[in-house]
Amino acid sequence: MTTATTQSLREESGNAFTLSHLDALEAESVHIFREVAGEFERPVILFSGGKDSIVMLHLALKAFWPAPVPFSLLHVDTGHNFPEVIEYRDRTVAQHNLRLHVAHVQDFIDDGRLRERPDGTRNPLQTVPLLDAIESNKFDAVFGGGRRDEEKARAKERVFSLRDEFGAWDPRRQRPELWSLYNGKHAVGEHVRVFPLSNWTELDVWQYIERENIELPEIYYAHERDVFARDGMWLTAGAWGGPKDSETVQRRLIRYRTVGDMSCTGAVDSDAVSIADVITEIAASRLTERGATRADDKLSEAAMEDRKREGYF
Repeated sequence: MTTATTQSLREESGNAFTLSHLDALEAESVHIFREVAGEFERPVILFSGGKDSIVMLHLALKAFWPAPVPFSLLHVDTGHNFPEVIEYRDRTVAQHNLRLHVAHVQDFIDDGRLRERPDGTRNPLQTVPLLDAIESNKFDAVFGGGRRDEEKARAKERVFSLRDEFGAWDPRRQRPELWSLYNGKHAVGEHVRVFPLSNWTELDVWQYIERENIELPEIYYAHERDVFARDGMWLTAGAWGGPKDSETVQRRLIRYRTVGDMSCTGAVDSDAVSIADVITEIAASRLTERGATRADDKLSEAAMEDRKREGYF
C-alpha cells in the first residue's frame, strides 16, 4: 500500500478503517496493473498525453514504485496532434525514463496502406497503425484509458476485454469478472485490452488529479485560442483541413475536456483556469466529455461500437 493511500485512511470506530471513494478506485486500478504484470508477458500502455492516459500512467508508477514501470508506452500519432500535448508526452517519457513506441498514421498514408479521408480527420485511421504496432511488437495486453461513463459502447466493456487475432472486439465473448477476478487467457495471436479506469467518472478523474497534484497539458484549462465553428463545436484551425472558406476563425476563451487530435476534438467555452474551476464546471455539466466535444463519435449512433469491432481503442 502506498504512503498516500495509508495517509488517506480514515478511522471511523476503534480499529475499523474505510477508504475514501478515490482511494477505493486507486486501489482497484493498482490491483489491475499488478494483475496484468503477473499474467502477461508483453503489456503496453496506450499513452496520448490526454488526462486519462496521464492518470493511468500515474497509477502505474504508484503500482510498482520504487521499481520502474515494467511496461513501455505506445502512442498512435495522427500527425494532427496538439503541439502542447506532444511536448507534454515527450517530457513525461524523459522524466520517468520510459520507453515510447510511436505508430505514425502518416507513414501508413505515405506507403498506401491508408488513404486520407475527405473530411480531413485522421482519428478513424488510427486502427490499422495500432493493430500493426501490437502485432509487430507482440504486445499481449494493451492498457487503455477508456471509462464506462464516456460512451455507451465503452459501457459494455469488461476490465479485461478479449480481442481476436484481427484485433476485433466481440461483445458476446466478454467474460464475467466477479469478485475482481480477471481472466487473461487468450490464444496465440489474440490480445487483451485492459481498462484500469473503467469504473472512474470524469469527475473522479479530475478530483484525483487535484488530490495527487498531477500536471496536465495547459489546453485542459481556459486559454485564448483561434477556433472556428463546425457541427456545433469549436475546432482548432490547422493544416488538416479547417477552416473552409465559409467558416470564420474567432479568438475565444476556451478549454478542452478531452484530447484527441485537432481534426476531431472540439473545445468548450470556459473560464475555468484551475483544477477547482474545472471540477465545478464538470459537476454542473449534463453532457459527457465525448458527447460534447468529439466529432468522430457523431458519425453515427453506433460510431464507437463499429470502430471497436474493427480493433479501435
